[in-house]
Order: sequence, then C-alpha cells, then structure tokens
Amino acid sequence: METWEKLQMLAGEADLDRDAGEAAPPLCARTLPISWATAKGRRMPILKALLTSACERNCAYCPFRAGRDSRRQTFRPAELASQIGLLTRRGVIEGVLLSSGIAGGSVSTQDRLLETAAILRRQGYQGYLHLKLMPGAEREQILEALRLADRVSVNLEAPGARFLHRLAPQKRFWGELLQTLARAANLRRLPPQPYGRSRWPSLVTQFVVGAAGESDRDLLAWTARLLNEYGLQRVYYSTFRPIPATPLENLPPEHRRRGQRLYRAFFLLRDYGFTTEELLPPGGQALPADDPKLWWAEQHLRARPVEINTAPREMLLRVPGIGPQRAAALLHARRETTFRTLAQLQALGIPAKAAPFILLDGRRPLHQGRLWH
Repeated sequence: METWEKLQMLAGEADLDRDAGEAAPPLCARTLPISWATAKGRRMPILKALLTSACERNCAYCPFRAGRDSRRQTFRPAELASQIGLLTRRGVIEGVLLSSGIAGGSVSTQDRLLETAAILRRQGYQGYLHLKLMPGAEREQILEALRLADRVSVNLEAPGARFLHRLAPQKRFWGELLQTLARAANLRRLPPQPYGRSRWPSLVTQFVVGAAGESDRDLLAWTARLLNEYGLQRVYYSTFRPIPATPLENLPPEHRRRGQRLYRAFFLLRDYGFTTEELLPPGGQALPADDPKLWWAEQHLRARPVEINTAPREMLLRVPGIGPQRAAALLHARRETTFRTLAQLQALGIPAKAAPFILLDGRRPLHQGRLWH
C-alpha cells in the first residue's frame, strides 16, 4: 500500500478516538482527517497518527482489538516522521498526536513511538507534539517522552479497576496504567533544566464514558484525585460509540451532552474551586441536566447573592457568567469604582445570567431582563 494511503487509513482509525469536546474534523486535501485541538494557547489543526493498527490487547470497545477481522497497517518510524514533516511544511497541520496499537509488547511499542518523535525533532520539527505513553512504559522511556513532547498522556480509560475490567480485561489499572501516570507525574516534579527543558510538558488522561456502567460521580471523583495528586492539566471524556465486530457493538452510544456536562464540571474542579460533592445532588450519581455551575448557583446564591463590590475572588468565581478572566477584571476595576448598575458590569463582559445571583452596592439588580438585552 502507498504511504499516503496508509496514512489515510491509520489517521482515520486514530480519529475514532475523539473526545466530547472536539469539533468534527474539517475536510482536508485528499480526504485526510484532521482534528482541531487547543494547543499552545490556540486552536490548531492536529493529525492523530497511529504507528500501527495491529494490537495484541483485546479491549472490548476498540476497533484495533486483537482478533477483530480488520485490515491492519504499520508505519516504520522514519516513514511516519517523513509524512508528518511533509504535511507540516505544506501547512496542512501544525501538530500531531502520536499513538499506536500495542504490538510486540508495550516497551517495544513505546520505543518505536519515541524513535518517531526523535526523528521529527532531529529533522527540525517545531510543531506541537503529543505523545501517548503505553501501559507499563519504563521510567527512562517516560523521561525521554517528557524531553521530546509538548504533552504526554496515559489513558486510564475507566475510573477504577472494576470498570476497566469491563472495557479492557487484559489491562491492569493499578499495575500498568496508574503506575505509568504516577511515574510521569513524579518525573515532572524534577527540575526540567538539567534535561534540556525550560518546563515540562503537560500530563493528561482520557476516560471512555458510557461503556462500563460508571457514574458521573465515579468519573469526577477520579478527576479530582488526578488534578490534586498527580497535577494533570486536562482530563478528556470520550463518549462511547459502538464499533461493529466488538463485544460492545450492541451497546447504545453515549449521548454527547453527557460528555459536555463532564467537561463543564472538570473546569469547575480545576479552575473554580468546586468540589465533586458540590456539583452533584446529595447522594446523586449523575450531574444535573443543566449547566453544573448554574445549577449550584440556583441552589445556593438565589437566597444569598454575592456582593460584587466586596466578595473575594473565590466567591466571584461561583457566579454564573464570571470566569477567571472576568473575575480578575472585576477585582481590578473595583479598586477605582463602586459597581451600582448592570451597565457597568456589562462593560466588563459579564453576561445577564449573573444578575439573579449578585448584589450591587447592597441591592439586587432591578429590571435585569430589560436593562440587559
């Protein structure tokens, strides 16, 4: 098979691994699927590339699972690096996510991924590079990935061992996946300068949502733990889609809106100071159908609104429509003025949905709908 045809096939298969927060890929020259992702502070076209679609593991949801009747393709590291460099020079992509099926063991597979990344960097590739870490990757391999990449990831896939067993019976949650993630987190605590980096790449993971019977509470509890104990920058939520000729082919697809609610909750955990318990109804297992922040405000701020002129940052962030940037602008502006009207807040970009939950110089805003068109 020609190199370009292999790239089309392997990139198309890798694109099945899409999280609920991504936009659909645009049509590219010669139908190569490209994803849009946020990297280095902006949106850019990213190629998701598999080194091989052959795999010796039997994950129940995966199109590459061992034993599934499908056509397999494999790149040599230099061959894939050459194609990535070509697409970058032509302006088709600005970044790449390098992953692979596991063939010949995790350690050998990781070596080939690292070789591909090293060739790219030696050839002068300066684009965004996201490297997947294979289950059970060795310490020195993880360190090399941290030296080469802008982002590294270990896909936990499920919030705990009992859920993982339903998805990937050959994988070990504690001994392979979480151990690899913990090794990466510990290495990122070392000073990066002796390893040629001004700072370490970010560390992320991904969960498959809706295939193992896990609840939102299960997912968010692990998300909070990963943020607090392992210093992860992102957790991705890939809503389940059944693949023909896999053990889960008859399971219904998970609704995309569930993944979107989980993303909203994730940012509230990471950036807004919320806890898992605050985002869920007492004793509940699922996030409310509404925006989790708006739901929390309805429960807590309707009767006890936040005084815009005196509230600390952590309380301002609890108000719907006020995020970190708007909170910072508000704190800066109120050194010079006292906020008494909705128009003053509107000038800072604070939207109408904040009005029911705030006080302006001791008073609730009046006629909020009419004044704030």
